[in-house]
Amino acid sequence: MSNQKAKDKYNRKGGCLMTRRAFLFNSTATVAGTVLLTSIPGFEGQAIAATVTRYPRQLIGKLSQLETGVPVSFNYPDTGGNSGSLLVKLVEKGGGGIGPSEDVVAFNTICTHMGGDMQKSFKAEHSVLGQCPLHQSTFDLTRHGMIISGHATESLPQVLLELDGDDIYAVGMMGLIYGRHENLKT
Repeated sequence: MSNQKAKDKYNRKGGCLMTRRAFLFNSTATVAGTVLLTSIPGFEGQAIAATVTRYPRQLIGKLSQLETGVPVSFNYPDTGGNSGSLLVKLVEKGGGGIGPSEDVVAFNTICTHMGGDMQKSFKAEHSVLGQCPLHQSTFDLTRHGMIISGHATESLPQVLLELDGDDIYAVGMMGLIYGRHENLKT
């Protein structure tokens, strides 16, 4: 049987046939693309730092008054009602957490997918915020608000915290609040 007949017979059965030449060409192109990409400025394989915006310190709570798994609502970075956030003492260590056990964290509660309000969706037993009422996105508060399910593609904006004695201060935001070009209203 000729080589062309063998290929035709194989393709009729729904198979996939790649010649050695095609394999080598595609492999070489992939390797060359990867090598060339790393030579472009900004693609040196180094981690890209998260965007952190500093704002005036705002007292948002007292460490001694926090109860494990009971969130406290506050507005930050602006004082209006459009930037709802939660301060919570988790049952375990949280990314960016403060306090002796590094378990006190704060996040903006507006879903990063389409702006759903998740103010009342904290689940203490799993240390998650969600599900968003719009598309069921859920975020892991122990891992910097990382998306764990749903349609969102970005983590929740995390409120950066400082501890001064017993006072908890909000000092900045890591990430952008949904629907804004910058976190403070102008």
